[in-house]
Amino acid sequence: MVTAAQFSYITINSPNFHLTTKRSAFSRQLKYGGKYYSGFTDIISSRRKPKSLSVVCDNSSPSSSDISSTAKIRSEVLSPFRSVRMFFYVAFIASAGLGGLIASTRLIAALANSSRGAEVPEILKGLGIDLGAVSIFAFLYYRENKAKNAQVAKLAREENLSNLKLRVDEKKVVPVSAFRGIARLVILAGPSAFISECFKLSAPFTEGLLERGVLVVPFGTDGISPSFEFEENEELVEKISRRKRLWQLAPIYATEWTKWIDEQKKLAGVSPESPVYLSLRLDGRVRGSGVGCPSWNAFVLQLPPVKGIWSGLLDGMDGRVL
Repeated sequence: MVTAAQFSYITINSPNFHLTTKRSAFSRQLKYGGKYYSGFTDIISSRRKPKSLSVVCDNSSPSSSDISSTAKIRSEVLSPFRSVRMFFYVAFIASAGLGGLIASTRLIAALANSSRGAEVPEILKGLGIDLGAVSIFAFLYYRENKAKNAQVAKLAREENLSNLKLRVDEKKVVPVSAFRGIARLVILAGPSAFISECFKLSAPFTEGLLERGVLVVPFGTDGISPSFEFEENEELVEKISRRKRLWQLAPIYATEWTKWIDEQKKLAGVSPESPVYLSLRLDGRVRGSGVGCPSWNAFVLQLPPVKGIWSGLLDGMDGRVL
């Protein structure tokens, strides 16, 4: 799949700007402050300016057409016989429509000729059957196509979620999709007070949540980064370490996260101010969602461990997909 690159213009004004050219048929690199920016060879103008240079930088965000194509492919995998059914529905509609057209011409001819009046009831019977078949198969096609569009839209939203970025630590930033098959993410979106409350309620279930691969993604919608207080106690070093691991992920690029969460709230009919949670399966698909703090105890009771004797055997027991 070919990914369409998006570009943004950046103007840099600094005396500490260094230009490094690599002999390549496709790109040049610009070094500024230890970072490299890549672009096409024709981007940089041959005219030199004293302290200003305009360059075009590659943006790694995937295009909407890419996401749509991926969603369609996943939809075909999840419902492999849907296209076959829709093909036969169209074929039956065309066949019944053609039969109805022929019956209509016969009916007009029979009504115009009194000597063929005895054929009218039989022609009407055939025409009714054709019209009924067209109606039934058109309804079945409409329902199938509606289900397909809904599934593709849902998968597209999940693909958008999978491309959002998370900070694991100070040096590592990964997309949500990097946790597929590894962890079950629970996304919390609300004001900092809501996040702090969820943090306190999760304390008794830390061990069980980690055994089931649960990691929490707290996102403060009020613009205040949530801060977590951990007890400084040498006897509880291991417990504190596990608590930090459970809450180590942090969303970055808040605008993209806000946009995605607002879309989900709008589709679910939830007010924009309501604090919500959303849990994902191991395969990255949405498992559950709701308003307010999640039931940490329910996660421990319902989800199987990701390690031990049940590892692999119960990987699909994440619950139904919403």
